[in-house]
Amino acid sequence: MGTYILRRLISAIAVMAAVGIFVFLLLRLAPGDPVAMIAGDMATQQMIDGIREQLKLNEPLPVQFVRWAWDIVRGDLGTSIFTGLPVLKLISQRLQPTLSLAILTMILSVTAGVFFGIFAAWRAGGLVDRMLSAFAAIGYSVPVFVVGYFLIYFFAIEAHWLPVQGYIAIDQGFGPWFVHLILPTVALGLPYIAFIARITRASMLEVLSEDYMRTAAAKGASTYAMLFHHALKNAGAPILTVIGTSLAYLIGGVVITETVFNIPGVGRLVVDAINNRDYPVIQGVLILVSGLYVLINLAIDLAYTLVDPRIRY
Repeated sequence: MGTYILRRLISAIAVMAAVGIFVFLLLRLAPGDPVAMIAGDMATQQMIDGIREQLKLNEPLPVQFVRWAWDIVRGDLGTSIFTGLPVLKLISQRLQPTLSLAILTMILSVTAGVFFGIFAAWRAGGLVDRMLSAFAAIGYSVPVFVVGYFLIYFFAIEAHWLPVQGYIAIDQGFGPWFVHLILPTVALGLPYIAFIARITRASMLEVLSEDYMRTAAAKGASTYAMLFHHALKNAGAPILTVIGTSLAYLIGGVVITETVFNIPGVGRLVVDAINNRDYPVIQGVLILVSGLYVLINLAIDLAYTLVDPRIRY
């Protein structure tokens, strides 16, 4: 186990290095000049050159990359070009809305997806199974922003049951915090519910057809014991994999959802940084997200032994 973890950590470092090079070059070589945007339309070439020298953007790309990479290693994600604030501070200011949305979405997605998948497998071929399969296909196909606008129109504008947009911090009251997150959580969670439900159903169907499940039924095991104690435990590895993958991809969905529902989270921060060509902010967020993605994959691999003791590294 120790050797395996060491190998995975070394490979994670290599992946992060490749991601760092890609992110750095992608932003530097993309069209647009952040210095010109900072200086404004009326700026002279001398003013633009002065700002470029102040931000050290006039140096060769290799020099810029080495300085930036060394700052990342030291835990310094840089300073925003437009606000002048440290990138870590900007991210920490926007972290609570994003974490709140992500946590609630994962709770909803895992709970509903696994339950729907188990129920569909138990009633395989029946009306409920076909309805859940259709729901899964539709839910996984419809874009998040389309679902979000539909939810806003029906439940906020027409029914007036829920707020249209915005975010209330949890320290201002659990009720307002939760109410403002219902629509974005459902909109963001729908494709992941569908995805987890489909994988859970397929894994459960495979396990339910095994001989030991028929033996358990012959011995008088209850439906609950067969589904949750025997079948779900043995079908857990692929379900755990798709949950980990969904958690990683959830980060990308947060950007769209926060934009639709006007939530001041990390996703909105990235959108604003892209519009302003704020290199340090974009790079800092992408590096953190990439690191989180690598850690999630490592955690999922290590969690396999908890789900299936037969797995050895």
